[in-house]
Amino acid sequence: MISTTTARIINILPNKFVSYVSKKVVDLYLKKYANINIAGSENLKGIKTPTIFICNHLSNSDGLVLDKALKEIDPTFVAGVKLSDNVITSIGVNVIKTTNIKPNAADKEGLKKIINLVKQGESLLIFPEGTRSRVGSLIEAKKGILLIAAMTGAPIVPIGLYGTEKLMPINKEGDMSSETFYHADVHINIGKQFEFPKRGKELDKKEYEDFATRYIMKKIAELLPESYRGVYK
Repeated sequence: MISTTTARIINILPNKFVSYVSKKVVDLYLKKYANINIAGSENLKGIKTPTIFICNHLSNSDGLVLDKALKEIDPTFVAGVKLSDNVITSIGVNVIKTTNIKPNAADKEGLKKIINLVKQGESLLIFPEGTRSRVGSLIEAKKGILLIAAMTGAPIVPIGLYGTEKLMPINKEGDMSSETFYHADVHINIGKQFEFPKRGKELDKKEYEDFATRYIMKKIAELLPESYRGVYK
């Protein structure tokens, strides 16, 4: 992977040049290491926008490969703030459009900004699990996706992604700066757009949240091989 010293040099360059250089660096690494296979591109034709893309999360390379698959729509990616704070992962953040949110916290300002982006016509890409899966399969989703979907009323497009856990494996010690690229086949499976389920009178708040979460996460699971479906088999 790019060295910390090189990353620091890139990050002190003028903003436009930083984006340009970062994109060239990322393109070079993806071309060298990732064999990207995309299925379901036809499901992007004629979709309602703005829309919310939801995808499982396996690696810090997820946003980079998804940005390639969704380049025609060019959504804003919802990313944890620590990605921007890290000198290495900030290179990837410079390549794609992002809006930051504080994970595992009641980030009202971050959520307000996200909701406003959709209301202004911007499509989003969200990883509902809120973090990369350390077990290589789907883990429980956070409630943030329910709030964003309910507050915006935007339709949803599910995506199943696998192979990125081999393209850029998670560092077991949590040191993102040491994560690097390896040769890997990456599969992106784009599903059909659907409407967020409305709450029926027969369900109380918790029952509805459990139902809605499972409903949307099953949409992702259906696009993945069984071994990646985890808690949503």
